[in-house]
Amino acid sequence: MTKRPPFALLLAGLGLLVVLLFLASLAVGPSDLPPARAFAALFADDGAATLVMREIRLPRAILAVAVGATLGLSGALLQGWLRNPLADTGVLGIGSGAALGAVVVIVSGLAGTAPFALPVAALLGAGTAALVVTMVAGRHAAGETLILAGVAVSSLTAALTTLVLNLSPNPFATHEIVFWMLGSLADRSLVHVALALPFMALGWIAAARLGRDLDLLTLGGETAASMGVDLGRVRWLALFSTAASVGAATAVSGVIGFVGLVVPHLLRPAVGSRPSRLLAASALGGAALLSSADLAVRIVLPHRDLKLGVVTALIGAPFFFRLLLARRRGA
Repeated sequence: MTKRPPFALLLAGLGLLVVLLFLASLAVGPSDLPPARAFAALFADDGAATLVMREIRLPRAILAVAVGATLGLSGALLQGWLRNPLADTGVLGIGSGAALGAVVVIVSGLAGTAPFALPVAALLGAGTAALVVTMVAGRHAAGETLILAGVAVSSLTAALTTLVLNLSPNPFATHEIVFWMLGSLADRSLVHVALALPFMALGWIAAARLGRDLDLLTLGGETAASMGVDLGRVRWLALFSTAASVGAATAVSGVIGFVGLVVPHLLRPAVGSRPSRLLAASALGGAALLSSADLAVRIVLPHRDLKLGVVTALIGAPFFFRLLLARRRGA
């Protein structure tokens, strides 16, 4: 049996990896700036170099860490709450609901006139999807029922998104939205960071308050309730956390899948399958995975505008199949 590393050492290692990837993200880009000059341009005025670093590379690096942490944390939260290893924001329809809200705002033109319209619309879309899932599944639904309701809502929101795109009068906007839905952090600015980060932070805070409850839920819902866990509070905090953070992340990055599914599974053995510890580990792991994927996008095909969501899907889809096969063998 492989011995697990101490939890503090695991977090320190993941944190160091995130820092190194963040610095690498700042050093890599199409402008061919030497690393020394690139980092110096962050703190001193160096003309075009400072513009590139502060307005292009720095926002992208920050968003890669924040969005990755959001997706990893949300996946771990939903898997712990629903006690189902296949749960994530995509399965529950929260991500597709956020995408629908964002697409409606972009097509209507509000995104260009009101800076807060895009993250608010994505947040409302994610929240509405979460509420509909809860209403369809029922107040006391089990994990599998909630997931089935989420699949239905996800299909509906995907169909509505396609309908909005089909009815869009502006073909250029439609083309832009299609590429945006594939997920990307290119051409993001500090304005996007300022708009999305507060909402993501609210989701992180709500998730952090559920650690002990998630640990007790591993004993079963009835046992956890008898030990003082308010199941209604857990439900609404979990839904608020995922809706707020994933809605904001989707507003600035588009649809990026599989991070919330893959990362918790990779890190669960290292934390002893303890949900409260998996939350922090998955947040750092998600930040590391998305930062790595964004670096790969810029290094492998720098001139072809490879989308970030495509890279994470290529990583996550085989992992998802492997997980399903493992569960089938176990059954």
